[in-house]
Amino acid sequence: MDKLSKIILIAGPTASGKSSFAIKLARKINGEIINADSMQVYKQLKILTARPSKINQKNVIHHLYGFQNVRKIFSTGTWLKLTIKKIQKIRKKNKIPIIVGGTGLYFKALTDGLVKIPNIPTKVRNQTRILQKKLGQEKFYQKLIKLDPLIKNQINFNDPQRSARAFEIKKFTKISITKWFQNTKILFKEEAFVKIYIDFSRQSLIERIKERVDKMFNDGVISEVKKFNKLKVKNENSVNKVIGIQEIGKYLKGELSLSETKEKICIKTRQYAKRQETWARGHMMSWQKINPNDLTLVLKKI
Repeated sequence: MDKLSKIILIAGPTASGKSSFAIKLARKINGEIINADSMQVYKQLKILTARPSKINQKNVIHHLYGFQNVRKIFSTGTWLKLTIKKIQKIRKKNKIPIIVGGTGLYFKALTDGLVKIPNIPTKVRNQTRILQKKLGQEKFYQKLIKLDPLIKNQINFNDPQRSARAFEIKKFTKISITKWFQNTKILFKEEAFVKIYIDFSRQSLIERIKERVDKMFNDGVISEVKKFNKLKVKNENSVNKVIGIQEIGKYLKGELSLSETKEKICIKTRQYAKRQETWARGHMMSWQKINPNDLTLVLKKI
């Protein structure tokens, strides 16, 4: 497969230097960068989500950064549709698409396809979870097997979230979740992807997170959160999960000191990075792990 048919994927935990690495690579291979971070899509949260600077975005063309209003819900499906279009446009310019970010589900959707399951009504979802809580996971799982025998050995009986999802899908659509997955279309060949995972030692990552948090406050993140709070975004919107919104909110109310606020944001960010690493171990085993200084290793793969 020739160089221009490649799609470069760069993942890694938060604060691992993915963005700067992607910029260096893009300059070397004539690439353009596409965002794969679910929080960097939001227009009003530039500092808190550590979006690439305007200078960096001028040096290398960036896509899908800071374009979505925080009041609107942004789904994995929407990201995938937009990303596919961007990949096609970049390739038409004889350039190489570089997808970079920390949202594992985005990468999974791109490489494995996205299951097109109809939206399950809230009523059905609530009924499923009430039943699950009433029966307990073990009995609920047995009921699930009776309802959908095809999922036996496909979903672990100790996985309540996937069990509930399989149950509600079969209940509403009358079709097994396994059938939905079988009908998933994959748009790109596996060999098109060059999969890179930025790997840092735990201690180095902790130091980088602290530096990033200090920089956010120096750059005016408190003012950014004040403006965000005035927008009165609905509680159910995922943007409210951006690390720092709650902590800075408490600081503004006088419930936390500045040092306490910074420390709590650092702790939450470290916990998030650990979850990203755990997810990667389960879903990105085949990805090439590299230090962000090892640009030459990636260039050899392209």
